[in-house]
Amino acid sequence: MQKALRHLRAADPVMARLIAEIGGYRIEYSPPNYQTLARAIVLQQVSGKAADRIFARLLECCPDGELTPKALLGLPLEKLRAAGLSRQKIAYLRELARRTLAGEVDFAALKKLPDQEVTRRLTALKGIGVWTVQMFLIFALRRPDVMPSGDLGIRAAVRKAYGYDSLPSPREVERLAEAWRPYRSVAAWYLWRTLEDKAGL
Repeated sequence: MQKALRHLRAADPVMARLIAEIGGYRIEYSPPNYQTLARAIVLQQVSGKAADRIFARLLECCPDGELTPKALLGLPLEKLRAAGLSRQKIAYLRELARRTLAGEVDFAALKKLPDQEVTRRLTALKGIGVWTVQMFLIFALRRPDVMPSGDLGIRAAVRKAYGYDSLPSPREVERLAEAWRPYRSVAAWYLWRTLEDKAGL
């Protein structure tokens, strides 16, 4: 990891300042399994704090506090709605659970695939877009060079750190992030740390 930090410091003085202010890289990883990808779905279009509350209530409904495909499919709609899930997200979680149990989603196999293939396979599933896969790549599969340029938190952090007058577009973030390769995931973590509502799975 020191190699990544040296690269980012040398490549970008603003990133060097953020690293100095925030300190060491302390990302918290999650296992690459159904529960983690399901949490990424719950995170869609809600704040991290709201997602934490919803997901905590969801885990309370599960046997042993673990969200497995079988556990999710065993929960009635009323319990899922009471946890704070929308009908649309419930449909996505159930679809992912069914596809996982059928062997169509193989989390062990995903660990061995390149980022592009993981993205292709998972975005073929209903309710899973590029942002959700990017979160899974960073926080579960531990991929070092992912840049979620469309993430509102990343864009807000870039605006704050780099002095943009308005929210930069995803394309502007991508151009800026070219200097951070091959450690864009690390740079993204530092950008998120500058915000109050921090990202993570």
